[in-house]
Amino acid sequence: MLGVLNSAPLCDQAPRQVYAKLLDDGQYLCCVSTMYRLLRAEGAVRERRDQLRHPVYTRPELLATRPNEVWSWDITKLLGAEKWSYYYLYVIMDIYSRYVVGWMLAEHESAQLAQELIERSCQKQGVAPGQLTIHADRGSSMKSGLVAQLLAELGVTKTHSRPYVSNDNPFSESQFKTMKYRPEFPARFTSFDHAHAFSQAFFQWYNREHHHTGIGLHTPENVHYGRTEKVDEVRRRALLAAYAAHPERFVKKVPVPPVVPAAVWINPPEESRAA
Repeated sequence: MLGVLNSAPLCDQAPRQVYAKLLDDGQYLCCVSTMYRLLRAEGAVRERRDQLRHPVYTRPELLATRPNEVWSWDITKLLGAEKWSYYYLYVIMDIYSRYVVGWMLAEHESAQLAQELIERSCQKQGVAPGQLTIHADRGSSMKSGLVAQLLAELGVTKTHSRPYVSNDNPFSESQFKTMKYRPEFPARFTSFDHAHAFSQAFFQWYNREHHHTGIGLHTPENVHYGRTEKVDEVRRRALLAAYAAHPERFVKKVPVPPVVPAAVWINPPEESRAA
């Protein structure tokens, strides 16, 4: 019976399928439960068909302690005026400062466009070889040979999220959410120019005016270009004056302004999270 179960025509079939095939051929050798018992004794009760073997993807763990050390980039769709019409918004963000170092709006997704945006952004920020890591998900543009070749030429390290793990690219996802939850974000854009004008206004606001909770309520531009000390000094004086005037309003301690984190992680190591 084991020889029949492991024979070339039947070795990829479940016991019930083997049982039915033998009956169709006018044969009865044993019942289905006996087939399972024999296979179990041989340690062969498992998926008998060839299965696609998925590669093991490494959990990305990226640390930024200063601007232009780790960037995150992604592409999101903006709905156009017609059904099934979209505009594609490419955005590159510095994860330490949350500053959008480059963005582009296009009518299609293209690895060549992504390559041009990354190259321009690196030049604008004066990125030196070996300085930067760029993180992205596993979209076709992100994994393209054109982008990989450019990054190798620039001396930029590339990393990718694990498939279907949105938390591996949290900064880009959060920035897109901030954009799409703005009160003025339309249900649909009437034209390319409309989408471009909105994006331009949004990124100016986001970089220069948005007080981001993840960076001590500073603006991304101030953090990216090292302007936080002067802002913190003004905030500190204001809080000290408020404390001097009404100490009863501050029960636990003298108030201090929120600080910019010294380090920003994409997936901190397990021991860091436990600590």
